[in-house]
Amino acid sequence: MRLLHTMLRVGNLQRSIDFYTNVLGMRLLRSSENTEYKYSLAFVGYSDEDEGSVIELTYNWGVDSYEMGSAFGHLALGVDDVAATCEQIRKDGGKVTREAGPVKGGNTIIAFVEDPDGYKIELIENAYANSGLGH
Repeated sequence: MRLLHTMLRVGNLQRSIDFYTNVLGMRLLRSSENTEYKYSLAFVGYSDEDEGSVIELTYNWGVDSYEMGSAFGHLALGVDDVAATCEQIRKDGGKVTREAGPVKGGNTIIAFVEDPDGYKIELIENAYANSGLGH
């Protein structure tokens, strides 16, 4: 088994595609519309779907916002330099909600940003991303 994708419901599909591709550097892998059931899908990621997990952006026609709830936490991305990535995201119009710095009680350098719908995205410095050090 392997993780295929994570689905996020979004209030404006193009706005979300723009964020994930232009701000976070993912590629739009495929998209489709279902006119009968009134929804559109877009799959974005850093690699093709057969190589790694991706994000499925789901737009239900006519629904422009969702309640976040308290169960979902965040997505996580490994980056080479968290502080530089935050600056680039900010420059590209993204929202940084926690500046780069060590995680509470550890050494791992992290930051948090939000997508246009308010989903949290954790940035983890690659030196720590797969090591389990301090996080």
